[in-house]
Amino acid sequence: MGRYVRAGALDVWTEQVGTGPDVLLVGGLGDTVESWQFQLDGLADRYRLTTFDNRGAGRTAMPEGPVSVEAMADDAAALLRALDIPSAHVAGFSGGSVISQELTLRHPHLVRSLVLQSTWSVPDTYLRRWGLFVRRLVETAPDERTFLESFFLDIYTARAHSDGTVDRFIEDALAFPHKQTAENLKRFLNAVFDHDTTNRLPDIGVPTLVLAGGRDSTSRPELGRAVADARFAVMEEEAHQPFQEIPDEWNALVDAFWREAEPRTA
Repeated sequence: MGRYVRAGALDVWTEQVGTGPDVLLVGGLGDTVESWQFQLDGLADRYRLTTFDNRGAGRTAMPEGPVSVEAMADDAAALLRALDIPSAHVAGFSGGSVISQELTLRHPHLVRSLVLQSTWSVPDTYLRRWGLFVRRLVETAPDERTFLESFFLDIYTARAHSDGTVDRFIEDALAFPHKQTAENLKRFLNAVFDHDTTNRLPDIGVPTLVLAGGRDSTSRPELGRAVADARFAVMEEEAHQPFQEIPDEWNALVDAFWREAEPRTA
């Protein structure tokens, strides 16, 4: 169902499903449209959902030159304009939540509301060291399966590792034909960990919901709590990506938020 959309100077792989108010879904490190599959399946009866592969991930090429959060936020803005979407509810996770913050700051008229899952405004020492660990893991893991098994220890709950959920995610990732290169993964990491929105957070003027996993060892709840003048909720038994582990609960939570935000921002 996906297609390339010319967004500025970049051909961006895009998927759009559903009808209703517009929602833009922004993925994190190396994640493609497939990372949002539970939302594309579960919310398309209420919203028109658009998601895309970030530059250097999946089917969207990495342009020459430096990689920055600002450039990726401008990609998202260009995509909305190319699709004639005047504004959208925006949701991003992890590195995608940082891009979503920057999209809102740089192009506020395009954003109706903001959902930030597993977010931060600036990495603290622990999160920076975790980013360095991931870089080393990319460089030293003997194969893709070993990398994923190790990386996913910090992304999903012990529950998901025990019940076979993570094994299924790994098999899907191994079978995916559009691999992100190690170099592009490291460039994305550098961009999001070098970024800082702290001093500009008061300029985020749209309704904002920040969600954190109580068992997330990376973008921990205290990092999310500091972001924006936001509604903040901790999903106590969840880790970095509850929208994949418990999608029905996550979808219901953001749907309620969007329904509340819609009349105020329409």
